[in-house]
Amino acid sequence: MPYSEQTVQSVRPWSDKTFSFTVTRPEDFAFDPGEFVTIGLKREGKMVARAYSIVSTADRDHLEFLSIHVPDGPLTGELAHIRPGDSVWVNSKTTGTLTLNHVLPGRTLYLLATGTGLAPFMSLIRDPQLYARYESVVLVHSVRTVAELAYRDEIEALASQNSQLHYVPTVTREPFATPERGSDLFRSGALSARLGLPVPDPEQDRVMVCGNPAMTRELTRYLKESGWTPTSHRGIGNFTTEVAFVVHHE
Repeated sequence: MPYSEQTVQSVRPWSDKTFSFTVTRPEDFAFDPGEFVTIGLKREGKMVARAYSIVSTADRDHLEFLSIHVPDGPLTGELAHIRPGDSVWVNSKTTGTLTLNHVLPGRTLYLLATGTGLAPFMSLIRDPQLYARYESVVLVHSVRTVAELAYRDEIEALASQNSQLHYVPTVTREPFATPERGSDLFRSGALSARLGLPVPDPEQDRVMVCGNPAMTRELTRYLKESGWTPTSHRGIGNFTTEVAFVVHHE
């Protein structure tokens, strides 16, 4: 059976729309940082399941997830009410295109996220292997409200301890030091200029994108038109996106 019953260990609300939670890790459960897995709840004998990127790293004995709360969502509407001790079902198979195997090593790696699209990048920036492959790592997290800047304290602490990691939070609907959308900052060159980094170059730099489907399409189009090559069945390129992210919102 691909699903195993796991126990909720903790729940942390970030905003009225977002929360994270941890569950016990299935035996022999293996994954690469940046991958996602299908998780679900059983209601009246029926499984309601969706794909969720794994926030935790492979060396932890639990699995951590970040979720949006859609009140009438068939899964997130129920997940928002879970408490420690409750059951969540976890699939044994992981997959995803936001892993270190899906993009070439290089100079600067740009991680561009909106909302809960931050989840796979948390797993990546928590993993020491990331910093052996890139000189600099830039994490941009764009949200509507300050409360939605999940993991902000942890990311700021990581960045203060590691000069390779640069964190740029942006908030578009409330007063904030950086009100621009992350995708606009990247495309205009303002992002690299602000950090004192070279202009993004497809020959040397790499990009990963996860979040709002419209933002993902927009950046994919821009990158392709600017000479960047997406990773595909034809080979590993210099940018990759997670198309499965759309299910996080259902």
